[in-house]
Amino acid sequence: MADATLTDAQRVAWLRLIRTDNVGPQTFRQLINREGSAQAAIEALPGLAKSRGIGVKVPSKAQAEDEIAATAKLGGRIVASSEPGYPTLLRYIGGAPPLVTIAGGERLDYAKTVAIVGARNASTAGQKMTRLLATDLGAAGMVVVSGLARGIDAAAHKASLKTGTVAVLAGGLDQIYPTENIPLAEEIVANGGVLLTEMPLGWEARARDFPRRNRLVSGMSLGTVVVEAAKRSGSLITARLALEQDREVFAVPGSPLDPRAEGGNSLIQQGARLITGAADIIDALSTADPSRGAILEPDWTPETGAFDDEPPSESDRERVLTLLSVTPVPVDELIAQSGLSVAVVQTILLELDLGGQLEWASGQLVALRS
Repeated sequence: MADATLTDAQRVAWLRLIRTDNVGPQTFRQLINREGSAQAAIEALPGLAKSRGIGVKVPSKAQAEDEIAATAKLGGRIVASSEPGYPTLLRYIGGAPPLVTIAGGERLDYAKTVAIVGARNASTAGQKMTRLLATDLGAAGMVVVSGLARGIDAAAHKASLKTGTVAVLAGGLDQIYPTENIPLAEEIVANGGVLLTEMPLGWEARARDFPRRNRLVSGMSLGTVVVEAAKRSGSLITARLALEQDREVFAVPGSPLDPRAEGGNSLIQQGARLITGAADIIDALSTADPSRGAILEPDWTPETGAFDDEPPSESDRERVLTLLSVTPVPVDELIAQSGLSVAVVQTILLELDLGGQLEWASGQLVALRS
């Protein structure tokens, strides 16, 4: 439900729930669907966790209020997915974050966005191409999204400072990485652009946080442009995530002799759109409508009112665990194969999730953590 502003109490409850250990976006939604509200979910968590011997630490009300106040002191705000200030296109991806922290960009148009990503050790030619693309996209009214990394990301942000840019962070709002780009981050906000993250204040980015960040870069954008990328790189992860989110993927061709062009050339071979200028991107995105994907393939949610008070039996849990593996499977298929009710399967999945044993993919697929 978009354009519904949270009350102060609701915002605190939402923040407490999403900051709880092992409660990710999908689990957050399952808990609210099950219990009716974030506050009710928080009250139900101890009982749900205790039944499986799981320790769940829910942040206190004071801790959540302190994070909100500290964020405001930094010039930021915590925005819910239901609120007008939430990035429009991000609502349509599987496992969209219920809350994001945003600094700047109150008047930025999130409906016309393009991600530009690429190598940190970018060539001079790659950076020049990035500047040309970002400048021309900005002149056409597009907002440029990237990850504030060295190289291509930084070049994209710098070239779109005046026309609008979004830097998506892998850490907290107070933990800009790399530190050499802190002045660039400040420039982005000063020029009306945005810093955005789903991570809490004080969170220092780890290696596994960057793919999580990358899904937001692609998810905020109508399409993703790869300028330079090695065969195994974060930029190709972003491109893959864009495809999973049913977004367009573009690639700038490069010399076969340059390892930094290998990833982009490979994407083109696999069907990504080859581009030589911003006009190619603008033309391809003129009819893009990410909301269609959400209509045709929504996040999995159980039937309303389908929950039982009777907890799952050990044999029920064993049956579901036997059917699960590290290969993602649709939840509906899991329910059908198990022969169990929606309520029982959902409770078991919640237990596994809270125990850190489960992973959600694309909002509908579930797998055991490897």
